[in-house]
Amino acid sequence: MNSSTFTSLKKPPIYTKSKGEFWNDEYISKQMLKAHLNPEFDGASRKITFIEKSVAWIRELVPCSKYSLLLDIGCGPGIYAEKFAQAGYHVTGIDFSKRSIEYARQSALNKKWSISYLYKNYLEMNLNEIFDFCTMIYCDYGALSTKDRQVIMNKIYHHLKPGGKLLLDVFSMKRFYDFQEQQTWELCHNGGFWRKDEYIALNGFYKYSDNVTLELISIISKNEITPYYLWNTYFSKETLIQEAEQAGFKVCGIFGDVCGNIYQKECGTIAVLLEKSN
Repeated sequence: MNSSTFTSLKKPPIYTKSKGEFWNDEYISKQMLKAHLNPEFDGASRKITFIEKSVAWIRELVPCSKYSLLLDIGCGPGIYAEKFAQAGYHVTGIDFSKRSIEYARQSALNKKWSISYLYKNYLEMNLNEIFDFCTMIYCDYGALSTKDRQVIMNKIYHHLKPGGKLLLDVFSMKRFYDFQEQQTWELCHNGGFWRKDEYIALNGFYKYSDNVTLELISIISKNEITPYYLWNTYFSKETLIQEAEQAGFKVCGIFGDVCGNIYQKECGTIAVLLEKSN
C-alpha cells in the first residue's frame, strides 16, 4: 500500500467534485441504468407504484390543459417522462448521462411516445424554448453545491413562461439528523457496482456545516485509487423557501413528497411547488 491508500478516507473540502463524469463511465453507467430500471429498488429512481401515484397527483396539481409544455430536469432513463407523456403533457427531458438518454430515446421510439430528450448538462442549458412547467424530482436539487443550486434556479426561471410552475423535492432535516458519520469497507472479489473486476471500496460518511453530508467512496484496485464524492444538502421548510424566493419564485405549496402528502417535520423529504412571477 502507498500513502494514498491511507488518506483515501480523508475528509475533503466541502463540495469537492469527482474527477471525470462517472455517470458516463462505460461500466458504472450500466449499473446506474440497471438500478434506475429496477421497479422495486428505491435507491436510483423511486418505486414504480410511487411514480404512478406521483404523476396522478401532479396532473391534478398542475393540469396539462393549462401547463402542457413540461421540462423534466434530470430525467434519467425517462421513467417519469413517459408517465408524464401518457398523462397528456408535451415532454422534454434533459440529463447528462449519455446511456440514460440513449435508453430513454429508444424506449420512447419503441412505445411511440413523442418525447424530446436532450443529452446536456442542465447547469449549462440554453434551450431557446419556454416551458409551462418544470420538474426536478428525486432530490437532485440538494445534490448540487450552493453555487450550482443558484445556477439551476436561474436557468429554470429563464426557461419558464410568466406564471409557469416548478416542482422539486429535497431531503429534509430529519434525514440530516438521522445521518450517521462512520467509515466502512467492502471487498468485492468478483467486481460490483463500481468495477467489473476485484476491488476494495472504502466508504466515508461525513457531516459538514450548513446541513451538508458527503458519502465518499474510494475505489482501490490493482491499478488505481479513485475517490467519488456524493454530496447532499438538507433543508428545513424555511431554508427551502428562502432559496426559492431569492431566485424570484413565489411559493404555491409545501408538501411532504411529490405524491402530495401533507408536510410534517418527521417527513424524510420536502416538496415545493413554485411559480414564476409575472
